[in-house]
Amino acid sequence: MNKIGFNVLAWSAVVSDELKPIIERLKAIGYDGVEFFVGSPDEKAYREIGSFASQAGLETTTVFVLGPDENPIDPSAAVRAKALDKIKWTIDRSNDLGAKVICGPFHSAFSTFAQRSPTEEEYDRSAEVLHQAGDHAAQSGITLTPEALNRFECYLCNTMDQLIHLVKKVDHPHVKAMFDTHHANIEEKKLGDALRKVAPYLGHVHISENDRGTPGSGHVPWDDTFATLAAIKFGGWLTIEGFTRNDPDFANSIGVWREFSQPWEMAENGYRFIREMGAKHGL
Repeated sequence: MNKIGFNVLAWSAVVSDELKPIIERLKAIGYDGVEFFVGSPDEKAYREIGSFASQAGLETTTVFVLGPDENPIDPSAAVRAKALDKIKWTIDRSNDLGAKVICGPFHSAFSTFAQRSPTEEEYDRSAEVLHQAGDHAAQSGITLTPEALNRFECYLCNTMDQLIHLVKKVDHPHVKAMFDTHHANIEEKKLGDALRKVAPYLGHVHISENDRGTPGSGHVPWDDTFATLAAIKFGGWLTIEGFTRNDPDFANSIGVWREFSQPWEMAENGYRFIREMGAKHGL
């Protein structure tokens, strides 16, 4: 069975001591790992929480986003340099946490649009930044897994076709692709077909319901998803990423205006659902 993780964004975007009882309870449920959002500036906290998670018997992964002033596809070389610096900083904080996988839409700035289709020059700019970031990640044995988002949150990579195009341009062993079932449910025709297409490049998977609530409670085609993950022999993380309004600042930044599921209901029932689907499909 693949390792199962849970993203603590359901509670907070800040890495702090307040996450310690959450980490302990996730371990008690049965999780193999915990995923943290890297953004808060307290560098010491990353080392302390990473050590705490390790002592609790949990591995770690991380996720982050970039803003418009640190956009890898910006025409300004100075802005792209800021993007690289932010990615390197995130790699270092992820290393402090003990993470070996970093995911997120860091191929471009979150929710920053050009009012047109992406250009090849933008893919080239992103690839150049990500290749350099891959060199930095390799020093810590970390793999970067950029994520395709739905059309309402970015325009550079909405589909696996676009993400594969980018990852092939990056051409770095420490830069792979990520698959999120929430975004794919919006942008892909068939999730199974999309997974088979990205399989040679796939490094991380988010198990996310269509409304970001508890996996298994909505209409994502889970049988097709898990059957395909088994067929392509995906051996990486299956990490639940569900959103709530527990951290209002983060929720407001991503347009979460109502509750989908309570965090612990999501964690407990989501873990059970992944185990059941994994057993059903031989994953």
